[in-house]
Amino acid sequence: MSMDHVDVDWEHARDTNRANWDDRVPIHEGAYGLDAYADPAHRSDVVRQDLPVLAEWLPDGSLAGLDLCHLQCHIGTDTVSLAREGARVTGVDFSHPALVSAAALAERAVVDVTWVEADVLDARAAVAGDFDVVYTSIGTICWLADLDRWAAQVAGLLRPGGVFFIRDGHPALFALDEDADELVTRHRYFPDGTAQQWDDASTYAGEGTVARTRTYEWPHPLSEIVNALLDAGLRLRRLDEGRTLPWRFSPRMEQAADGDWVWPAADRDRIPTTFTIVATRD
Repeated sequence: MSMDHVDVDWEHARDTNRANWDDRVPIHEGAYGLDAYADPAHRSDVVRQDLPVLAEWLPDGSLAGLDLCHLQCHIGTDTVSLAREGARVTGVDFSHPALVSAAALAERAVVDVTWVEADVLDARAAVAGDFDVVYTSIGTICWLADLDRWAAQVAGLLRPGGVFFIRDGHPALFALDEDADELVTRHRYFPDGTAQQWDDASTYAGEGTVARTRTYEWPHPLSEIVNALLDAGLRLRRLDEGRTLPWRFSPRMEQAADGDWVWPAADRDRIPTTFTIVATRD
């Protein structure tokens, strides 16, 4: 169930969302295949997809020896995967239970990661040092009310010459009615300063339900995302749009051979599912 155009204070919305994400941790621990990280060669599916694009903008095409900050890292599967590529990694998230889970995963994987509990919109003040790479992927910025403030954190964390990478759900996708029998828009594409309020006991992965069901999200069109990064002083290097998702947005989606989700063949070229942006700081 959802309600649109909800006026809500950011601190209340953030704390409400954090309670929901705290409740997701045990469900996602069972859904994310954590046992696979006992193999030092294992990487998350998300990182395996992101690395080839990111590598084009890295010295020698590698994360080895670089300082990387992973924003909104959740339970750390992508963070550990990035550390296994040789980066010195700092993971940032607002959920204490998620970071406890992430730290336990890193310890089992024998990977050294620095964990910082903070609101991503306060990341620059919370995190020590600066970074060659700031990374975020996937399912992140819909939870944020203020993209200008977010982009300022990204720019502030990057050292000169640093690279920012984001892959996320496409805002055109989020405007669709996920339960409709065809591609029909239902939700706002453009922002008006208000939130979308959701009450849903399920999560995008795993069996089980959360006790604290309410969340708040904000629509951010592609233009707003790009302009926030440009206004923060970053240089846009690459913009891609994709056709697959690592979670099942709609019951109509089908699972591909690599485990990602796609629309039925007739719809696959009609709507993007993700966007990817690479930007740099001069």
